[in-house]
Amino acid sequence: MERTGTRVVVAKLTDLPVGEVVTVTLPGDPAISIFHTEEGLFAIDDTCTHQDASLADGWVEGCTVECPLHESCFDLRTGSVSGPPAKNPVRVHGVGVDGDDIWLEVSR
Repeated sequence: MERTGTRVVVAKLTDLPVGEVVTVTLPGDPAISIFHTEEGLFAIDDTCTHQDASLADGWVEGCTVECPLHESCFDLRTGSVSGPPAKNPVRVHGVGVDGDDIWLEVSR
């Protein structure tokens, strides 16, 4: 991973086709998953706010990921949760493309 200011290059776009997800861990931060959907790239904290389950292992439809453990759904754009059992949203992060590099900007 290469740091450029507050952005970190975390992957190559050619290595993350539409429908795939990559999870990265940066020093001092929880795991973050980057989802490549038909609507674009989205980055959220990887762990469900209900229990310790990886959202990267969930099911994606449109801009929503469903937790594989207890079926809470999170909006990839806003991090908001659609209903129980999760009550709290997940943190969203800046993500984009520069050439073939996918960059991540961690929210604080």
